[in-house]
Amino acid sequence: MSSAAFIPYGRQIIDESDIDAVVATLRSPWLTTGPQVEAFEAEFSTYVAVRNAVAVANGTAALHLAMLAAGIGPGDEVIVPAITFVATANAALYLGADVKFADIEPDTFLLDPRSARSLISDRTKAIVAVDYAGMPCDYASLRALSDEFGLILIGDASHAPGAEFGGSMVGSIADLTTFSFHPVKHLTTGEGGMVTTASDELAAKLRMLRAHGVATDFRKREAAGTWEWDQVELGYNYRIADINCALGRSQLKKQHEWVESRRQIAQRYRDALADVPQLSTQEEPAGRRSAWHLFPVRITGPDSAAKRRNAFTSMRSDGIGVNVHYRPVYLNSYYAGLGYEAGLCPVSEEVYDGLLSLPMWPGLEWSDQSRVIDSLRRALDVDN
Repeated sequence: MSSAAFIPYGRQIIDESDIDAVVATLRSPWLTTGPQVEAFEAEFSTYVAVRNAVAVANGTAALHLAMLAAGIGPGDEVIVPAITFVATANAALYLGADVKFADIEPDTFLLDPRSARSLISDRTKAIVAVDYAGMPCDYASLRALSDEFGLILIGDASHAPGAEFGGSMVGSIADLTTFSFHPVKHLTTGEGGMVTTASDELAAKLRMLRAHGVATDFRKREAAGTWEWDQVELGYNYRIADINCALGRSQLKKQHEWVESRRQIAQRYRDALADVPQLSTQEEPAGRRSAWHLFPVRITGPDSAAKRRNAFTSMRSDGIGVNVHYRPVYLNSYYAGLGYEAGLCPVSEEVYDGLLSLPMWPGLEWSDQSRVIDSLRRALDVDN
C-alpha cells in the first residue's frame, strides 16, 4: 500500500464563501420554504437557459417527481439505458411502471437510439436519456424518436450540469431534466436535486407534488395573510431547505470555472493514455461538450473483466481511488428477482466488464493527475 495521500475518485470543494452563505442563512428567519430556494431556482434556470427550475430534496426525488408530473403510472413502460445508477430505473418502478432496458453505444457509453426504438410499444410512455459521466446523449435523435411516437423525453443529467448539445445547455432540451447535487457531483447542496422544464404547467405541478400536493406553501400564505390551504393531489415531502440552497447558490457561481477544470483534466488523461492499446476512453462526438463528472475508461480485449479487477486492485494499492460506474442495472439482485436476465443488453455487459472510473474533480492537482496516469499505465503493464 502506498504511503502517499489517497486520491478519491470525486469529492466536494467547500470554501469560506460557501460557509459564509450557509451561516448567513442560519441567522435568517427562513431555514426552509424561504427566499434562498426561489433564488437558487432562478439562478439555476438562468444557468441552463430554461424557463423553470424546481429544487427538491435529492436527485432521486427529482427523477420520481419528473416521472410523476409526466403522468407515468401503472401499465406504462419507460425506456432506460442499462448503464446508469439504479435510481433512474427505480423511479419508474415507484410509479408502478415497467422498465425496458435499452443498450448503449460502445464508444460513447450512452443510450443507443436504435436500441430505444426497438423497445417502443403501445405502452411506452417515456424515454430517459442519461448523460452518463457528463456526456450529453444524442438528443437530436431521441427528440425525433420521442416526437414520432408521442413520448415524453426525460433527461437524467445528474452527471451533466454545464454540458452542451448542439450549442444548447443540457437542462433546456428534454421535456423534463433532472439534476443531483450530491457531494461528488459538480456542485453540491449537501443533498439536493433539481428538475428543469420549459413548461409552466409542469413546473407548477412539480412544486405542488414536492410539498404533499398542497397548492400553496407557507411563505406564500404568510404573504397573502391567510391560513387556508388545500391538498389537491397526493404528493410527497420532497422540499429542500434554504440552508442547502444557500450552499448551492454559492457553488453555482464557481460552476463555469469548475467545468473548465474538469475538461482540462479530461484532455490530459486522454492525451496521456492515447497510446495504450488495450484502453479506450469515452468518445465526445462533434457538437457535444461534456461536463466530465466522471472519466470512465474501458479496458478492452480478451479477459477485460479480469484485467479491470487487477487494475482496480493495483491502483487502490497505489492510493488511487478508482471506482466502477456502473454494472448494468438489471444485473443487480433486486432486478434479477423481477425476472430480468443477463444477456439482455450485450453491449452494456461487454462495456461494463472493462469499465473503470479515474479520479475526476476540479481540485485534482497536476501531480495527482500524474500519479493516476502512472498508476494505470503500471497496472496495465504498458511501459515494460
